Amino acid sequence: MRAVVQRVRECSVSVDSEEISSIRLGLLVYLGVTHNDNEVDAGYIADKVANLRVFPDDDGRMNLSAVDLGREIIVVSQFTLYGDVRKGRRPSYDSAARPEHAQALYNLVLTMISERGLSTYGGKFQAKMDVRYVNEGPITILIDSQKQF
Repeated sequence: MRAVVQRVRECSVSVDSEEISSIRLGLLVYLGVTHNDNEVDAGYIADKVANLRVFPDDDGRMNLSAVDLGREIIVVSQFTLYGDVRKGRRPSYDSAARPEHAQALYNLVLTMISERGLSTYGGKFQAKMDVRYVNEGPITILIDSQKQF
């Protein structure tokens, strides 16, 4: 499982011009699932996201997490995180999980983050979404449950 985590000043997700989620001062998480991901991977990602120390303390150092500050989180399913462009110019998505497997784990990650006491919102699985955000910092962190990076 892979996640791209961005610290955002504001973020909203819309489907067909209708806003379905929005937050202020929190995290935007793009989440990709591969074939062999399971509940352990979901727990790893949920824990890392919730406790990632990317928010400034009183001294301006990135020492605080979403849990520490009660920040909100939006998680958007993003199968393209498993796009492979090593051959040719068109990405291959062979490593992305089938939709039914990916959706179950996506929903599990949302649940696991919210169980850590955080307001957690999602996009709409398999929908074409417009994601608008202001990346604060900019802060962008990559997480891989298989620790490939």
